[in-house]
Amino acid sequence: MHARPVTHNYHVTGQLKPADMADVAKAGYEAVICMRPDGEGFFQPKFADVETAARSAGLKVFYLPVGGTSSPITQAPKLKAILKEVQGPVLAYCASGGRCANLYQLAQQAG
Repeated sequence: MHARPVTHNYHVTGQLKPADMADVAKAGYEAVICMRPDGEGFFQPKFADVETAARSAGLKVFYLPVGGTSSPITQAPKLKAILKEVQGPVLAYCASGGRCANLYQLAQQAG
């Protein structure tokens, strides 16, 4: 896992696997946000499997897919609401971390 900070409490990374969740929790994150739609990549784990592992590791977990039928414009206010709910560090992931960083910027502009 190679997390890149966008802010002090919001970091982004590429695809995470269920086996990564214990390390995410040990790194001090409070929550994980998956922005990758299920089925986007051939070897991509299903969100349900990541969710189960994240909850087992004591993490809050959110599914906020960006791509396919989910537009960044509709997801930005949802990200803003999640970030208000979660007080501690958040790790958001997609294929590369790029759309997670971009959605954060869009969420900051959302009313």
